[in-house]
Amino acid sequence: MALDARLRIPLAGLTPATPFVSGSTPKPGSLSFAIRPASASLSASFNAPSSSSPPPIVVVGSANADIYVEVDRLPLVGETVAARAGRSLAGGKGANQAACGGRLAAGPTYLVARVGNDANGRLLEGALADAGGVRLDRVARAPDAPSGHAVVMLMPDGQNSIIIVGGANMEGWAAGVGSDDLDLIRQAGVLLLQREIPDWVNVQVAQAAKDAGVPVILDAGGMDAPVPGELLSLVDIFSPNETELARLTGMLTETFEQISRAAGACHKMGVKEVLVKLGSQGSALFIEGKEPIRQPIIPATEVVDTTGAGDTFTSAFAVALVEGKPKKECMRFAAAAASLCVQVKGAIPSMPDRKSVMDLLESVQVE
Repeated sequence: MALDARLRIPLAGLTPATPFVSGSTPKPGSLSFAIRPASASLSASFNAPSSSSPPPIVVVGSANADIYVEVDRLPLVGETVAARAGRSLAGGKGANQAACGGRLAAGPTYLVARVGNDANGRLLEGALADAGGVRLDRVARAPDAPSGHAVVMLMPDGQNSIIIVGGANMEGWAAGVGSDDLDLIRQAGVLLLQREIPDWVNVQVAQAAKDAGVPVILDAGGMDAPVPGELLSLVDIFSPNETELARLTGMLTETFEQISRAAGACHKMGVKEVLVKLGSQGSALFIEGKEPIRQPIIPATEVVDTTGAGDTFTSAFAVALVEGKPKKECMRFAAAAASLCVQVKGAIPSMPDRKSVMDLLESVQVE
C-alpha cells in the first residue's frame, strides 16, 4: 500500500481569476458526441475504430508544482535529514488526472483549474502542454495568489508522503465557476473531481453535471475533512483508497470484509458505487445491491514512484467508462495504466499513453 499522507496548509485571502489560453486551442462551441458501444474483446474494443469521438472528459481540480526530495527515511520531530536528490515537477490531482486523460482518451480532455501568475504557473502550463491532449483554455490565473505547490518526500521503495500548500487551488475561485465552464461540463461524458479545491466549487460543478445527466466521479484524495453530504449526494462513483475510506467512515479497512462494510457505509451516505483503490491488492468496485467486482494489480516490472498512481487509475477508469466499456473492463484498463505509472518518477511524467497500456494488456493473461 502506498503511503500518501497529505497535510493541507491553508492560505488566507480570496482573489478573482483571469483566464489564459495555452497555445492556440480555441474554446469549444456546441459539442455533440456519441459514446462508442462496448464489445466483448478487451483489446479489440479499446482499439476498435469509431466514426465519432467519445464526449469530452472534464476534470475540475488542482494543479501543483511538486518539489520532489528523495530521502532514505522521513525526518523525526526536530531532525534534519539530507536528501539524495531533488527537483520540481508538475502535479496536483486535477492536473494528474487531466494529463492521464489527455494521453489515453480518444476524445478531448479539459482541465478546469486555477494557477498563480508566477513561475510555477508557467511550469504547470508547459508541463500539461507537453503531456499532450489536454485542453488548457479552461485554466485561469489568479493574479494575487501563488500557484499551489507540494513537497513530495520519496522513499527508496517508491512510497511517498506529501505536504500540500493550496495557493490558487483554494484561493482562486472567488469569481466562481464561469458559465462557459458549466456549459462544457453539461456536455461532458464524465466529470472528474478531487478534494484539493474548495468543496463549494465541487458542489457547484457536480450539480451542473447531475442536472445534465453527466456521471460524476469524486476521488477522495485531498483535504482530510469529512465529505459534505451535499457533495456526496451528487456523486455517482466515489473513489477512495483504503486509508481514505477508513478515515471518512471511521471504520477499519485492513481486510476485504472490513473494506466491504466501510463501502456499505458509503452506500448509506447516498453513494451508489464505491471504487476502492487497494494498492498492492488491486481494486474493488462496490455497487449497491450487487456483488463486488475485484481487480488484481497487473504487476510492475519495478516500482519506482507511486506518486500519481491513484490519479492514473481513476482517470483511466473514466476514459474507459466514457467509451462505453463494462465496469470490469474499465478496471482492467485502469490497472494496466497504474502499473505503467509506478515505473517512472514524477506524477505527470509517468502517465502512460494509450498504446503502452494496450501493449501491456495484450502481454498479460486477461481472464
